[in-house]
Amino acid sequence: MRRQSFFYRMAGLISGIVVTVLISLCSAQSQTRDVIRVPVVISGGHETDPRDHGRPVVLVAGGLGVTPEIFRDAFSSVHPVAPGSYPDQERAQQNKSVLLSALGKYGVTNEKLDSVSNYYRYQPGVGHLWPTKTAIMTALVRNGAVTSFEVTDGGAGYSSKPLISVPGAKCRGVTVNLCYGQNLQKNGSIGSVILSR
Repeated sequence: MRRQSFFYRMAGLISGIVVTVLISLCSAQSQTRDVIRVPVVISGGHETDPRDHGRPVVLVAGGLGVTPEIFRDAFSSVHPVAPGSYPDQERAQQNKSVLLSALGKYGVTNEKLDSVSNYYRYQPGVGHLWPTKTAIMTALVRNGAVTSFEVTDGGAGYSSKPLISVPGAKCRGVTVNLCYGQNLQKNGSIGSVILSR
């Protein structure tokens, strides 16, 4: 009788564990089904600091591997032409000499300066920008509200934080984190988007 009672107790215990596990699995599956993935609409993100007169200094500085403040300080002694224009050879050499004198101590070479400067040179006007790539993001939505974001491709060329929206879903404020670096194909990319608390 004792052995039979023991087996009954064990069977009851195992049954309880199985039921608990099944309930947990069903709950997790239900929560997963409740979440939908919605493509994020991204706009803007190409504003420049008024101090820079239309030049994407944050991108140029990132490409050179220095801070915007260091580049602005170096550029303050330059006599530039209008954004998108090309200076004559004499002025170009003078400007380059000034920049290299200030930036050389940060590892900026003549070749690097030429490469980055030419990459971000652009003609101002409607539809004209430096090279850009729109980011690709997905919003996770539950019960009509955004719960988080996933960045599939951070894009490139963002000089300011873009606006993001999620069609058909409520979304509280967000913080967009941009990443800058010497890989020009990823310079000015969206690293993450964090929901405000």
